Amino acid sequence: MSAGTYAPRPGAAPLPRMIGAQTALETRMLLRNGEQLLLTVIIPTLLLVLFSAVDIVDTGAGRSVDFLAPGILALAVMSTAFTGQAIATGFERRYGVLKRLGASPLPRWGLMTAKTLAVLVTEVLQVVLLTVIAFALGWSPHGNPLAVLLLLVLGTAAFSGLGLLMSGTLKAEATLAAANLAFLLLLVGGGVIVPLDKFPDAAQSVLGLLPIAALSDGLRDVLQNGASMPWGDLGILAVWAVLGLGAAAKFFRWE
Repeated sequence: MSAGTYAPRPGAAPLPRMIGAQTALETRMLLRNGEQLLLTVIIPTLLLVLFSAVDIVDTGAGRSVDFLAPGILALAVMSTAFTGQAIATGFERRYGVLKRLGASPLPRWGLMTAKTLAVLVTEVLQVVLLTVIAFALGWSPHGNPLAVLLLLVLGTAAFSGLGLLMSGTLKAEATLAAANLAFLLLLVGGGVIVPLDKFPDAAQSVLGLLPIAALSDGLRDVLQNGASMPWGDLGILAVWAVLGLGAAAKFFRWE
């Protein structure tokens, strides 16, 4: 008796196809979530337009948009890779979604890869939108595109690791509160809108080591001041990325 022939042939799809399908699903979920859109699109856009049009904060010499645009790009990365991902993953863990996905043919590292790719896709859309708005407001960036790309990639890795660490160790409600609180605190004290030199000297040395400060200052050095490669800021982001992703891989709980 022959085994027979089935079409389509049963079995798991190739790994790249599984990761691609999960990435598409994760991206759609991010873009359809109202709270995620508020964090990733609406708040950064409103802050860019408001503080560029109204002289609320002293951003130093030059046009406000030249100072604000790099900081808002850094905020967009943080809102997606850290705040949004932490909240979404935390509730997926609470409702057992991660546990069920972890038992599927898609390996757990493949699921995390898909989540990271979805974050990158969302960030590309954010950067395009914010860049168009900034140009409309009179932004005139210059500098090394490779340095900008490296800063954005390392910033994404750093914030993604911290977001996964938070969502994988805290309860969903605690993650929701902590992620939103961190977003507000880093927005104020991370050099996004208020220059770090407005803070006391002792505070500047501490705030400058934060990933949001390194990302915003690095982008500002390149896009506003024309620096070729901000190695100091890249180094800070690399350290945060290694620590965050390493800790997330070690302590993340799927249940």
